[in-house]
Amino acid sequence: MTRFLVVLTDVRPPDGAGRDERTSPERRRQVVGASSREAADRIAGAFMALGMVRAGRQRVKVIAVGRRPRQPAF
Repeated sequence: MTRFLVVLTDVRPPDGAGRDERTSPERRRQVVGASSREAADRIAGAFMALGMVRAGRQRVKVIAVGRRPRQPAF
């Protein structure tokens, strides 16, 4: 089963070298788990209504975790 994380992060200013979330991720403000994509989308929608997100100072990310690898079709 695929689980989802909804993450509220601070937006950092551009540093000119691009953004690489694996080497320097944005600071997390809130992390919420969801068991379905629909639930994750509803939580993300609630986060997107926040003033800091609407002002562009924070962002919302929906991340799938625990996804099973696809089996090739024969």
